[in-house]
Amino acid sequence: MSALWRVISEYGAKALFTAPTALRAVRKVDPEAAEVAHYDLSKFRSLFLAGERLDPETYRWAQAKLGVPVVDHWWQTETGWPIAANLRGLEPMPIKAGSPSVPVPGYDVRILDEDGSEMGPGQEGAVCLKLPMPPGTLPTLWGADERYVASYLTRFPGYYLTGDGGYLDEDGYLFVMGRTDDVINVAGHRLSPGLMEAVLAAHPAVAECAVIGVADRLKGQLPRGFVVLKDGIDIDHDTLQGELIAAMRRDIGAAAAFRQVTIVEALPKTRSGKILRKSMRAIADGRDEPVPSTIEDPAVLDALRPALRGE
Repeated sequence: MSALWRVISEYGAKALFTAPTALRAVRKVDPEAAEVAHYDLSKFRSLFLAGERLDPETYRWAQAKLGVPVVDHWWQTETGWPIAANLRGLEPMPIKAGSPSVPVPGYDVRILDEDGSEMGPGQEGAVCLKLPMPPGTLPTLWGADERYVASYLTRFPGYYLTGDGGYLDEDGYLFVMGRTDDVINVAGHRLSPGLMEAVLAAHPAVAECAVIGVADRLKGQLPRGFVVLKDGIDIDHDTLQGELIAAMRRDIGAAAAFRQVTIVEALPKTRSGKILRKSMRAIADGRDEPVPSTIEDPAVLDALRPALRGE
């Protein structure tokens, strides 16, 4: 897991661009980043991350172990370039853990509720882009103009629907908490998996985690947590589960009804590092859906099936 530091050292790299999942993999096997000391990183100036949500715990770990700015930014394949970023070529802004910073010139980011009304600072909703879109973004879908309009422009007229949920804070910083179809609805309480995963990730034994909502007859959905432990960690499952449930109750509240944590060897991901929560949720609910072609290792999802189905 020293490949990142070796490449930086051998080539005198000033910047590295990777996905947060790569850092979580390194942190899992080398939580103290002892391997960093074996390489010359004197020319290294910035670590750029994208491709998935950068959770605050991974940000803080990288910042502390590497001692360089850890710069998150957020964009989509459809946009072709960042929607929100901390532009190093202009005047760098203060970095906030969990945020890709502010919308870049050309994008008018708004947070909308289910009725299309604009949300205030700190209020979570659908992340949308007020039209028109800037140059460089998708004008349509290849050979499917109607599907483009239906998928992106119909839900909120006058806006492009990103499909992600999040909020803007009082300083205009954007916090993207995850896909809107990953939101967990517990007895009418809409809970962000991103916020819940941040609580799990803060535990010193946890290297990676995922929270999904599974069907429940009484509450509609209940959250279930899946955690990957750091290498060398030996902790009783019941002890860990109790500590994580207590942390969730303290930070999120009793309304989350978080009661179940499963320790797993790995989490199913795409090749770009996104956790396949939708596939996990389908299996947990007893549905057999096609495995996405973008999956990195189908064996991971197969190994997780018994745990997802409670077997």
